[in-house]
Amino acid sequence: MRLRLRKVGVLLCAAIVGTWIYLASLPPLPQLCDFSSDSPIMVPRLKLRDGRYMAYKELGVPRENATHKIIFVHGFGNSRHDVVIADRLPQAFFQELGVSIISYDRPGYGDSDPDPNRTLKSMCMDIQELADQLQLGQQFYLSGFSLGGQIVWGALKYIPHRLAGAVLLAPAMNYWWNGIPAKLLKESFENQLPEDQWAQRVSHYFPWLTYWWNTQKYFPSSSVAAYSTQIQPQKQGVYVTLHMDMMMGWGVWDFSPLELANPFPNKEKAVHVWQGDNDHLVPVTLQRYIAQQLPWVKYHEVPGGGHMFPLSDGIPEAVLRSLLPHT
Repeated sequence: MRLRLRKVGVLLCAAIVGTWIYLASLPPLPQLCDFSSDSPIMVPRLKLRDGRYMAYKELGVPRENATHKIIFVHGFGNSRHDVVIADRLPQAFFQELGVSIISYDRPGYGDSDPDPNRTLKSMCMDIQELADQLQLGQQFYLSGFSLGGQIVWGALKYIPHRLAGAVLLAPAMNYWWNGIPAKLLKESFENQLPEDQWAQRVSHYFPWLTYWWNTQKYFPSSSVAAYSTQIQPQKQGVYVTLHMDMMMGWGVWDFSPLELANPFPNKEKAVHVWQGDNDHLVPVTLQRYIAQQLPWVKYHEVPGGGHMFPLSDGIPEAVLRSLLPHT
């Protein structure tokens, strides 16, 4: 009788703990933006194929008059307002090159609706639809910073026919990509802070625990997520922004950049990767290796550059001139 009661007690405790973990792991519903007629929010938005709305911003020459049209993909914890290749450039520079830049809020960020089913491929379809609705033409340039650079890798896989060229600025790494030597991956992974190693392991192996891991108080959570404190980009909640980014960025991909074939075999277009050699978030050793294995990538390394090197004097001009033909 006592043994039976003990078994019942153990099962009951296990059920309680399991229920607690399950409930604690459930993310809250997003705090959706209010775009009713009474709302003071007035931003350009367009309606996507599944009914979601995407907010965007335009810089430079009006797109209908532009020679070159660039879509920019913002990084982790940022928004359409964080256009690192353009924020500090004078209007005269855009006019000289005939450049229009369209930046947008990725799903859940800023004033764009979240996408609970988003994948790397679906976000590339969002980019394609943005280009179509804004009538950017059959081909456009694509630029992405940090985690936004990962999405550019996705575009080179899923929509290369729509790209006139691409530039990746300190594109974030996934330490489970195929094709990179295990020793190099291990060294780079272990060079991170222990809390970031654990946060990435959780996002990769147990994505359903990502919200719980990064909001619980028992163990240190991602330092990168903790550092991303901008309120406006995350006003719909950290789960539909930071945590879903973590699950995509460090989750299981259906391809590795090292498996990509040259998307532009006729050499009429180019893919550029820019990386600072003093970046403490994205290891330069992995970036060098990937560039070496992809001879069709034009690799640019910025001496002394940290993760925010695109904000350094002269860098945005150099990036754009390298990307665009005859500039």
